[in-house]
Amino acid sequence: MSKLYLVPTPIGNLKDMTLRAVEVLKTVDLILAEDTRTSGKLLKHFEVSTPMQSHHMHNEHKSIDGILQKLKSGLVLALISDAGTPAISDPGFLLTRACIENEIEVECLPGPTAFVPALVNSGLPNDKFVFEGFLPVKKGRQTRLMLLAEETRTMIFYESPHKLLKTLRQFCEYFGEERPLSVSRELTKLYEETIRGTAKEVLNHYENSPPKGEIVICVGGKS
Repeated sequence: MSKLYLVPTPIGNLKDMTLRAVEVLKTVDLILAEDTRTSGKLLKHFEVSTPMQSHHMHNEHKSIDGILQKLKSGLVLALISDAGTPAISDPGFLLTRACIENEIEVECLPGPTAFVPALVNSGLPNDKFVFEGFLPVKKGRQTRLMLLAEETRTMIFYESPHKLLKTLRQFCEYFGEERPLSVSRELTKLYEETIRGTAKEVLNHYENSPPKGEIVICVGGKS
């Protein structure tokens, strides 16, 4: 019976891979991978020999029809991203929606995703929050920041190291220098760290200590 599994993979520490995730990847007919080279190392580590097919943001619109045909023929597939849970700032939404529209069963396994530990570890209110992912690079960025300046819930952003200082400076400008926030980077990895403080304090820190690695920013809402 056809089915699509969405399988989270570790964001750094391989020990975060669940037993169930390994079992599913070993038993499906095909694994859809964001980067087959990156995923190949993961699958080799867990002795998974299931064949892979590339499915990433640059080809997902074109590849969905072919994937649906495989599912309709009765195959069971798994979708993985390079790290974390598929469809969270990674490919997955379009394929999931297409499966639902075609009455193909979809199941998402629980597992690693970067923003949850960053939020819980931030010390900011987490009873209500909004996940923003990556801010627009150019078009619409200022408009988005102006709207978010009025947001009262804790906000979560993903950011790359080379854009962190620009983003923190804009947070100071649009949210105010005293707005509390935290920056978590390299989560689950050897050099994991979380820097907490006001927007200005955290900006000062990273102006003196250039950041490396994957970054999650949690920003307190307007009080």
